[in-house]
Amino acid sequence: MTTVLKLGGSVITEKDRPETLDGPALDAAAAAIGEVTASIRSGGDDASAADFAPAELVVVHGGGSFGHHHAEAHDVSTTAGTHDPEAVLAIHGAMTTLNRFVVQRLRDHEVPAVPVHPLSAANRDDDGSLTLPAGQIETLLAEGFVPVLHGDGVAHAGEGVSVLSGDEIVVSLADSLTAERVGVCSTVPGVLDQADEVVDSIGAFEDVEALLGGSDATDVSGGMAAKVRELLALEGAASIFGLDDLPAFLGGGQPGTTVGRSP
Repeated sequence: MTTVLKLGGSVITEKDRPETLDGPALDAAAAAIGEVTASIRSGGDDASAADFAPAELVVVHGGGSFGHHHAEAHDVSTTAGTHDPEAVLAIHGAMTTLNRFVVQRLRDHEVPAVPVHPLSAANRDDDGSLTLPAGQIETLLAEGFVPVLHGDGVAHAGEGVSVLSGDEIVVSLADSLTAERVGVCSTVPGVLDQADEVVDSIGAFEDVEALLGGSDATDVSGGMAAKVRELLALEGAASIFGLDDLPAFLGGGQPGTTVGRSP
């Protein structure tokens, strides 16, 4: 079974404070992932590990306070690019720094995590369509690694370099790898309605359009609205849930909000 898991940038960083890691949150996420992978490797029969294989896990993380602030400072978004190499280096450099933190925390919990930097592989055509080859990811999975990708800059025809969001990466890889499970770990327990109750499922963007605003902190990739739009493009369903529900998702559950067609 292949699982694509996104750790939201607002989960693992202090998003309103430039380049500030949320260490306890990142450690909690890494511990949850490590617990499941350790159970399987030991051959245990822990029910929480059922049907989950660590060699079939891809982790993607967002930019949080590392990438978004630099992108905003240089007026770069998912649609507007830059031809300034200093801007590209600032965005990419911040994201590789965060990626090192994420990979190291996962390694601290004995997850066989390795970094994969999208700027070196992905590109957008002049119509904005994304190409992200998955061959490298497939090989790493087959060899027992957990690839860890991140929001990044991306070569963009006619724009120079634009922003590639973690949500776009999740959808692209889920399709390319025919992932059976897709999860997005957020700062909220799911998509919330006007009463701050979790919306159980979303089948079309129009169902929740009035509920979805922008991010409370700097986010050049569109916040929850963009996240839901991206996930609705999947062939199957995805789950949006909070950090407390990450163990449940990794154990085979479907916590939070189900986006798209239920399995």
